[in-house]
Amino acid sequence: MALLDQIINQHSDFLETLHHRFLDRERKTALEVFALKGFPTKKDEEYKYTNLKEITEKNYNFFPTEEHHISREHLDALHLGEENFDRIVFINGKLHKEFSKLSIGNAEFLSFDFALNDPAHKEVFDYYFNKIANKELAFTNLNSAYCQFGFFLRVPKNVVIEKPIHVFYLSQNQEENTFYNPRNLLIVEEGSKVEIIESHHNLDETFVLTNSVTEIFTAQNAKTDWHKLQNDNDTSYLIDHTFAKQERDSLTTVNTFSFGGKLVRNNLDFIHNGENIHSFMNGITIIGKDQLVDHHTAVHHNTPNCESYQNYKGIYKDKSHGVFNGKVFVNKNAQKTNAYQQNNNILLDEGASIDTKPQLEIFADDVKCSHGCTVGQLNEEAMFYLRARGISKKEARALLLFAFANDAMQNIDIEALKAKISQLIAEKLEVQMEF
Repeated sequence: MALLDQIINQHSDFLETLHHRFLDRERKTALEVFALKGFPTKKDEEYKYTNLKEITEKNYNFFPTEEHHISREHLDALHLGEENFDRIVFINGKLHKEFSKLSIGNAEFLSFDFALNDPAHKEVFDYYFNKIANKELAFTNLNSAYCQFGFFLRVPKNVVIEKPIHVFYLSQNQEENTFYNPRNLLIVEEGSKVEIIESHHNLDETFVLTNSVTEIFTAQNAKTDWHKLQNDNDTSYLIDHTFAKQERDSLTTVNTFSFGGKLVRNNLDFIHNGENIHSFMNGITIIGKDQLVDHHTAVHHNTPNCESYQNYKGIYKDKSHGVFNGKVFVNKNAQKTNAYQQNNNILLDEGASIDTKPQLEIFADDVKCSHGCTVGQLNEEAMFYLRARGISKKEARALLLFAFANDAMQNIDIEALKAKISQLIAEKLEVQMEF
């Protein structure tokens, strides 16, 4: 594999570019594990339905050009109409303060690179960094070996961040295919609250591979919402791993809205570490052409009296391909667990396909757990009802699809984000809606 050899050969050059050293040992260990395992193939059960050959046979530039031609007009076209939101803007891997706006003076924000360079944060990184990321996975090890860009955010005890924070990762002015490994670390301490929106945008015609890893720590009685808005172009690949660990009485939500990108793989792991925990995972996927979106989720119920809720909807057109593999693990000590998992899909064309596999592994005897999936076409009776009232076939179909997807976004508290998602759904379904 061209990329595998390139990764191994360039690692020493990468380490020479860094100004810090306290992660060098971890980086070398991660690279050794990655080199031993290599990239997943379709022979691996977790990648049975997702072929990475298109990605791994390309060469990439590991040192992106910093020069760019991004203007405020570019950002205005990408934001959600959130003039009052805070925003963090990374361009070609670097944090750009002139485009960012932060009013979180009562929280601690640093670029990941700066935090790694700051000896004052060594103790924090020793305690949190790479502690819940799965070290058996190829892409998490690859990220640990090469991560440099991204952000570190710690929300102190009983601090409520009033404004949502939109994090933009932009790539522009790259003449070669480019490889990014962003790393995010979010620590939400006891009684605190924060909402993050994350989006990636490739503004070139060259290919971009983004291998992102995020670790979220939600402490006792804290609330974390993380919204992933995926609407990139057809020269973009995104491999995303998000790990969320929750303490008692906490609530964490991860919403994933996938509307674009050539190949997108979302890996989501929730880890329960206390009673009365609530976890929410919602997803909407609307893709066409030959795009692929793969959702792999896992909830680890390790403690009693906790709840998890998964609701993923997919609409697939043309020759697009969807994958959903949702897992719920209930430990023998996790009595009174309430876990719900549902994946519903509509195939609009004969060439579209979906592989769905909800799974439950239950070792406790006093639980309420359910899972299910559906794959089909539009309801003909509902179509007839709308057509009988003078609505065209195209409009009727789009309205039914909009209603089908809409319930997976009901728990979004950010009105601007909800309006943007509704707008994107309407655009993908080619229907005029009032928002």
